[in-house]
Amino acid sequence: MAAELLAELVDRHAAALVLFARQWCAHPEDVVQEAFLKFARERKVPDNPAGWLYKVVRNAAIDASRSARRRQKYESAAATQAVPWFAPPDDPTGLDAAAVTAALTELPEDEREVVVAHLWGGLTFAEIAASLGGSAPTAHRRFHAGIARLRERLRVPV
Repeated sequence: MAAELLAELVDRHAAALVLFARQWCAHPEDVVQEAFLKFARERKVPDNPAGWLYKVVRNAAIDASRSARRRQKYESAAATQAVPWFAPPDDPTGLDAAAVTAALTELPEDEREVVVAHLWGGLTFAEIAASLGGSAPTAHRRFHAGIARLRERLRVPV
């Protein structure tokens, strides 16, 4: 296949193909890129290259959308069956495990990672910094910010 033809097709149709694919999927650029790669591997140039590309992009975008929905369905089902983060307390006067779990999931990811790594993983702030990237003071600051948010959400006095 001539590289000139491929370059011309990319120049003329790539942007429109991305817009076309966006109707069906969340990552249309990936679908279009795969279509052009598939086109480049074809032994024989299709009779109508633009039409061929639109057909391939449409089919791939619909497949990507179906795959994403299927993955979301399975991930949602797995999340509902996930083992709780906390065992039920023996002492009924303690914190509610469901409330703590909900409060943890609402924390910003960077704070939650540090809180869990420090409290349940027993890691020092230097170890957390090494594993997540960043510095020990940043890990320390995120830990305290996360604990403050948890106290606020759980209405725990300071």
